[in-house]
Amino acid sequence: MKKVLIIGGHGKIALLLAPLLCDAAMEVTGVIRNAAHIDDVAAAGAVPVVRDVATSSVAELAELFAGQDAVVFAAGAGGGSPERTYAVDRDAAIRSMDAATAAGVPRYIMISYLGAGPSHGVPPEDSFFAYAEAKAAADAHLRSSALAWTILGPGALTLDPPSGTITTAPDRAHRNTARGNVALVAAAVLALPGTTGRTIEFTDGDVPIEQALTYVK
Repeated sequence: MKKVLIIGGHGKIALLLAPLLCDAAMEVTGVIRNAAHIDDVAAAGAVPVVRDVATSSVAELAELFAGQDAVVFAAGAGGGSPERTYAVDRDAAIRSMDAATAAGVPRYIMISYLGAGPSHGVPPEDSFFAYAEAKAAADAHLRSSALAWTILGPGALTLDPPSGTITTAPDRAHRNTARGNVALVAAAVLALPGTTGRTIEFTDGDVPIEQALTYVK
């Protein structure tokens, strides 16, 4: 693994992930929508590229992805309107998968959430419904693709310091997951071929990350 492109390069997880990948001697590109975030992304060690994935075509994204060894989808509409949520978390995500396939990118990591899927159980009147529906559709598309994919399903995200330990058998009543641990898991799965084709749900726990991922089912 040499070149990794992060979509949503200014997100909290992405800004924690980029230095981890740089420390592992990888070349990191951070795709951002807002040029005001260029300095933050560069400070994390990534090469900032300004591109709105929500308005980019498959062909445009494929051109952007050319030569990359992996794509990490860490973008999100951030609780905006349902229209924006579907545009980013579903439609842009799906186009990025098709673009990665077209560009010959072998590895794709999706940051989803614990409990994502068609049976997510979120009622339509809940403000989280659009996100749940968008993620269910995007994750299903990724699973049906020819990419070497991994879907990460962390629990409720916190700003707690990363512990470096998780559980892949989470208790749904204790869902907290440090964003730093999500970044550590994303970095780890890129180096572990045995995590391809897997959906990994996890929360903070007491098992070292590499050990937890080695035995994940």
